[in-house]
Amino acid sequence: MKKIAVITGASSGIGRRFAETIAQYGQSFDEVWLIARHPEALALPYPVKTVALDLSARESYAAYAALLAEEKPEIALLVNCAGYGKFCATTDLPLAQNLNMMDLNCGAVMAMCQESAPYMKPGARIINIASIAAYQPIPYINVYAATKAFVMYYSRALNRELKKRGITVTAVCPYWTKTKFFDRAVQKDEPRVVKKYVAMYTPEQIVSRAWRDAKRGRDVSKFGFIARGQMILTKLLPHSLVMSIWMKQQELD
Repeated sequence: MKKIAVITGASSGIGRRFAETIAQYGQSFDEVWLIARHPEALALPYPVKTVALDLSARESYAAYAALLAEEKPEIALLVNCAGYGKFCATTDLPLAQNLNMMDLNCGAVMAMCQESAPYMKPGARIINIASIAAYQPIPYINVYAATKAFVMYYSRALNRELKKRGITVTAVCPYWTKTKFFDRAVQKDEPRVVKKYVAMYTPEQIVSRAWRDAKRGRDVSKFGFIARGQMILTKLLPHSLVMSIWMKQQELD
């Protein structure tokens, strides 16, 4: 039985960085599966299998399950990075776009975890990318923030459920991170929604911290003083006030 790692959203950004630094995980693999709509064959210290799947389409879950049933691997590591967001008023997006965002950001994470778990043994780990946005309602980034709240709470509860099997789940909650996320999030030819970024981190910083926290068995991983401070404030302040501060900061009132 070959021992594998599975990484979704591996073609760019945080997912790509997880793939590039997988040796930091501290385990060896017989193969690394890179899953994306257009996966790239990266030069990794282990054999690579590229799997072209659009995880926003539910038929892709059956295709992944069929691949697992055929190869019967041991999944030692699953990293769910596929996802995207949009910066605009919720009702300005077509319904199909909002549903697609929910399918990829929420449904794919749940499906990948559920289909992968039967192939995991004690010591296996799951890393899901949530966001600091998960801690507060955010007008004009509404659906994205709500999907990341799902990912965070789902991951933390799943961590408790799988604890008896010796499997840990970590929700990584990045702050603003310099990736191609913004290329898709910003509406072209429309007024900018986000005008001020308090801090901007790099995939290298987020992933380095995530590896450390996952290996320590933590259920949430956060990087940066500003990110941690904002998380604490959103727990202490009424969310109506938090939203008002956001609206004023971004000149959205």
